[in-house]
Amino acid sequence: MLGPKPHSPGGPPLWVGGSLPASIERAGRYFDGWMPIAPDAAQWGRHWHEVKDIARAAGRNPNALIGSMYLTIVLDDDAKRANDKLDRFLEAYYGQPAAMMRKRQAGYAGPASGVAEWLSEYVRAGCSHLVLRFTGEHERNLEAIAGLREKIV
Repeated sequence: MLGPKPHSPGGPPLWVGGSLPASIERAGRYFDGWMPIAPDAAQWGRHWHEVKDIARAAGRNPNALIGSMYLTIVLDDDAKRANDKLDRFLEAYYGQPAAMMRKRQAGYAGPASGVAEWLSEYVRAGCSHLVLRFTGEHERNLEAIAGLREKIV
């Protein structure tokens, strides 16, 4: 006997990542959820509409799909210091220049007072699951985001 048994009939939901045209096509045709990287909420939203259009054309219910986004966050009242921290993190993590990574992947660096609106841009674009990565001070950042949760709409 194999276990654990899937939590839902037919097995667990399967998600795919990626922003290239082939990834968007596969997300719409075959998968239950989509988690790309994108430089901003506007591009995420355009690609999400493509995913849903592809699902509809494939005879699937586009409203059954889950759209998500993987976002990196640095909270600091000093925006310059926050941006410097984000740049150092991206360069160390990816081994690429921060400027190049920021063109491909969204990140927020600044005071907590602005992060709720930034996250809300993704929600308004259709994103229902936000996966947040902090570059440090995890407990403090988690508490800050938790305190802003009702403002993320």
